[in-house]
Amino acid sequence: MKVFERSAKRGNVYFHGKEFLRSAACWMLAAQLAGLPFASAASDKPALASSSAPSDPVLKAMQTEMARATAELGKTEQPPYYLSYTVYDQDFVILVGAYGSLLTDAVAQRRFADVNMRVGKPELDNTHGQSRPSGVNSGSLPLGNDQDAIARVLWEVTDREYKRAVPSLLNVRTNTAVRAEEEDKSPDFSKEKPQTHIEEAPAAAPFDRAAWEGEIKRLSGAFRKYPQVYNATVMIQVQRSNSRMVSSEGSAIVSPSASTRLIMEAQTRAEDGMDLLRVETFQAPDTSGLPGETVLAGKIEKMAADLSALRKAPVAEPYDGPALLSGRAAAVFFHEVLGHRLEGHRQRDEEEGQTFTKKIGQEVLPKFLSVSDDPTVQELTGVKLAGSYDFDNEGEPAQRVEVIKDGVLKNFLMSRMPIKNFDQSNGHGRNQPGRMPTGRQGNLIVTSTKTVPEAEMRQKLIEEVKKQGRPYGLYFDDIQGGFTLTTRALPQAFQVLPVLVYKVYADGRPDELVRGVDIVGTPLAALTRILTTGDEPRVFNGICGAESGQVPVAAVAPSMLFSEMEVQKRAHEHERPPLLPAPGFEDAGAAKDAQMKAEVKP
Repeated sequence: MKVFERSAKRGNVYFHGKEFLRSAACWMLAAQLAGLPFASAASDKPALASSSAPSDPVLKAMQTEMARATAELGKTEQPPYYLSYTVYDQDFVILVGAYGSLLTDAVAQRRFADVNMRVGKPELDNTHGQSRPSGVNSGSLPLGNDQDAIARVLWEVTDREYKRAVPSLLNVRTNTAVRAEEEDKSPDFSKEKPQTHIEEAPAAAPFDRAAWEGEIKRLSGAFRKYPQVYNATVMIQVQRSNSRMVSSEGSAIVSPSASTRLIMEAQTRAEDGMDLLRVETFQAPDTSGLPGETVLAGKIEKMAADLSALRKAPVAEPYDGPALLSGRAAAVFFHEVLGHRLEGHRQRDEEEGQTFTKKIGQEVLPKFLSVSDDPTVQELTGVKLAGSYDFDNEGEPAQRVEVIKDGVLKNFLMSRMPIKNFDQSNGHGRNQPGRMPTGRQGNLIVTSTKTVPEAEMRQKLIEEVKKQGRPYGLYFDDIQGGFTLTTRALPQAFQVLPVLVYKVYADGRPDELVRGVDIVGTPLAALTRILTTGDEPRVFNGICGAESGQVPVAAVAPSMLFSEMEVQKRAHEHERPPLLPAPGFEDAGAAKDAQMKAEVKP
């Protein structure tokens, strides 16, 4: 996975398949939404296509077609033992500005459906195996409340999935017969109690589109003052969503939601060709929860100053020694290094590394650390958490799961795919529309009983540096993301991608900003080197990509002191910075050329 808070411009993409590179990125929502078909661009603000009340005609059409499909397919030789329909409504406004003008000004509306089907028996069905050859099929649904039109599309998608599922079941049975016996013989699907939850969508929060168009222009225009900022955008995305799910087991769940995200991004390039990026993201249920324009303008100034300093900073050398991670950096570290290895399906798939599969009841972290995943928490430290939800994508209620208590492994994050000794879901079955749900993180929260005041953590780092006889330690202040490898076919390694890194010297010299390093290592070794933590948890919100697609997540952790942390040089391109000066800065460019010519004279 990766946890990212940056743009997709420079090839930081999600990888799927056996390599299982995981990614999480706050910016990825914007990238996803940019590719959605626009159904309307005339309205000034989004409005959900239909009500979510019990009389909802869309829900009624889903239930009617579900009953008909179940009855008719029940007459076949291979009837489905489970069928569900999930319909997603998404209405949103996207404004993107660059250098004082708008690049995008659009209203979009989309409705689409997932049909999830299982044939065979819970003990062995068409979804068996991590490759997920079948189980879900998707299609775009008509907008509005025409029940006949909606039913027609659901019928077509259901038929299409059934024609995939039956041959897939035959392949599964054949493969099971000819392959060696699996170590984990758990069923493919758990039996759960049907859920009913019909939540009516609240009134839409006001969104002054004209006012925000002006603010996006002003904020993005502030980057024009900085000639060495080569790419800069400011984006706001306001979204209202409604998810409806019905199943052949009798579940009926309607869950509306609303979110607003503001992303400011700026990029430059050092003389050696290394691209440097700064991103600030803000998330709230509506625009009233976002910072004011004065605060945002201050953030832009800080981003530009950071980029200027990074351009001049030396490239750091490979290092292995004491390190201090800020709370946000530690949160990403735990999401990547630990969190993905605690997702339930990874304990069963024999292509996975199964780092913690047989460590239940064993100490896997220092005793002063505990870890839970709690999607029911909406906010911590005054920050809204991106991984919050009431019901997972399989219709199970969200639950707080204490995965590690006082350093000892207790549990895994479970979908409805059972694993040995864990037969039931704990509300962590999650997926991007169009993918099969798997056990995924929501809000991963790290707590500590061995803390020191945040202001003392830097001194603790210096003390550890002196103790080890090192000239300096590293402080990781901010981070753009990371990824981890969990499959057996590749090394069980992780990589965390810092943005602001400082050398902290033992002899009292000022801290030195450096660039071009990534944190690397292996999980079992890295997790044992935590010495102490700060007392102020910090939040990292993002979008995480894995086998079941991209889902919003949050990670929360205090700053952490490590006795040993390894970093390597970051790979980068060698394209020169722009040869022409930025528009309006021609005089500065001519002065720089004259200076360079003077410096090369014999």
